[in-house]
Amino acid sequence: MKKAKNIMIQGTMSNAGKSLLCAGLCRVFKEDGFKVAPFKSQNMALNSFITKSGAEMGRAQVVQAEAAGVEPDVRMNPILLKPTTDVGSQVIVNGHPIGNMSAKEYFAHKKELIPDIMEAYNSLAEEFDIIVIEGAGSPAEINLKADDIVNMGMAKLVDAPVLLAGDIDRGGVFAQLYGTIALLDEEDRSRIKGTVVNKFRGDKNILAPGLEQLESLCGVPVVGVVPYLHVDIDDEDSLSTRLDRKTRKLIDIAVIKLPRISNFTDFSPFENYENVSLRYVMKPSELGDPDMIIIPGTKSTIADLVWLRESGLEAKIMQAVSRKENSPIVFGICGGFQMLGGHISDPEGTEAARLTELDGMGLLPIRTVFEKEKVQEQVRGSLPKIEGPLAGLSGMEYEGYEIHMGREEALAEGEATDRVIISASTSSDDEPNIYGTYVHGIFDAPGISDEILKALCNRRGVNFAELGTFDAAAHKEEQYNILAKALRESLDMDLIYRIMGD
Repeated sequence: MKKAKNIMIQGTMSNAGKSLLCAGLCRVFKEDGFKVAPFKSQNMALNSFITKSGAEMGRAQVVQAEAAGVEPDVRMNPILLKPTTDVGSQVIVNGHPIGNMSAKEYFAHKKELIPDIMEAYNSLAEEFDIIVIEGAGSPAEINLKADDIVNMGMAKLVDAPVLLAGDIDRGGVFAQLYGTIALLDEEDRSRIKGTVVNKFRGDKNILAPGLEQLESLCGVPVVGVVPYLHVDIDDEDSLSTRLDRKTRKLIDIAVIKLPRISNFTDFSPFENYENVSLRYVMKPSELGDPDMIIIPGTKSTIADLVWLRESGLEAKIMQAVSRKENSPIVFGICGGFQMLGGHISDPEGTEAARLTELDGMGLLPIRTVFEKEKVQEQVRGSLPKIEGPLAGLSGMEYEGYEIHMGREEALAEGEATDRVIISASTSSDDEPNIYGTYVHGIFDAPGISDEILKALCNRRGVNFAELGTFDAAAHKEEQYNILAKALRESLDMDLIYRIMGD
């Protein structure tokens, strides 16, 4: 029976660059003629994706699958944890939720999930030539070692050689790498076949004496020094530096940075225009006078709506949309869509929030009721008739995916709602300027982000051509190729192939 070769990337800490290194290796192996699959046994992230089969998985493995040139498959991420509170998460196994668990409950339960992990991995290993495995956090969390299923525990299950990556940009990379290896027991230490110094800025020759001593101390080679890469590839989670952007440009879009913001990659298409600013705001003083306000998805709609209210941002948004002139377009996605409605109730306590119901912002004629059954499916079709400044979207083709627990209802009997997109005005004599949708990824469909920006330009009196446009799909492929080229130049790929036993 065919069995794939494998290589595992672990890190000295979270955000050491594991996800990007794995994506780059997936593209390198693809370019070398291999059929490649990414794999991460357990991922904790609020950015997720729905596969064609209706299964939910982490976006990091979706990005890696794209780099490998294969269809995203839930087997690539059999366990996904979506934090609901500071001490608990919704646990998703094989793409479907099995319930909310506290950290203590999950740690007691997770070893029972090893058969699910192995079934997913082994089925991939029968179909692919190489599997690139990503770890999580650090393998040196010695308090978690006994129940580990994502770092050395995973490496042991599938007998994977490990490359350990350290983040030199944060400083102390030699201590990171040596200290991590020193804290491992002999069996786990033997699985590390090389180290990687990641995110380096400067002259590599300056590092040479340190690299030699590191190799001597650790007993394994330094496989490469990877430069700090400026590639436009989706980040895994809210550690992304894009959430800190504050610059304002010709057209200004403000995204509300909710405490439990999810799927912020929904807005990536707007970042591809040179003269469009996509800012994330957390304070009323940061909102300013944007052309469009986006309320994004969230894992905890009720709790984040309470935060929006208590922070003063809700009042600031309501003040902006009530203006007779130059009021912004407001667009809610998923949880943000639900917040824009008249009422939200959670009778089953599915969100595990302090409150089980509260009034929404009252800007869209819907109410939301949460149910235990989760909607998760890919969707596509033609947009319905849309009124107001975004009327140009009417009839355009869209595709994306839905991930939500709530079911929407019309506030008034006999009124219709639309899960794809609905609109409303903030006064009886104004054209609609409030919009909402359940569809993640709707802005990615060809022409939709262009049409929205054209509408914003018309309202601002700006020529759309001044924003600059490009082919998003070609741009994404170019970024994966740039990443692969950088890894070829900075990693000893011959050594990596030898480490894999090929």
